[in-house]
Amino acid sequence: MADVKTVPTDVSAEAYVAAVEPASRRADATELLSLFQRVTGFRPVMWGPSIIGFGRYDYRYESGRTGSSLATGFAPRKANLVIYIMPGYADFEPLLARLGKHRKGRSCLYINKLADIDTGVLEELILAGLADLGKKWPVQPS
Repeated sequence: MADVKTVPTDVSAEAYVAAVEPASRRADATELLSLFQRVTGFRPVMWGPSIIGFGRYDYRYESGRTGSSLATGFAPRKANLVIYIMPGYADFEPLLARLGKHRKGRSCLYINKLADIDTGVLEELILAGLADLGKKWPVQPS
């Protein structure tokens, strides 16, 4: 089995965000950093080289595989802001319908810029995602 690459690191999330380019993406990442901290109450932790996570959970699949992952977070990628809500968005269609312009993946949202969405709805979505995750695996502080 391959090693998991998305693990917590000692890199400062604040320093990482301060180096994000271009400046417009850095501004959005700075706003998201503050928003996630305020909404979750968790401190930010870098997971791998580019994901900023808030909280964590330990999982054990039926196959016996175990591990840890971030509970929620984001990555300020070149093409999009990626918002991670674990384990997915199956039950969040009413919130997503109010969010604004986005695309979705299995456990992530792709947003071009924060101005495209309602950040109040994003806050609701983060909390709903943490509550949903907590039903399956307890969410712990970062």
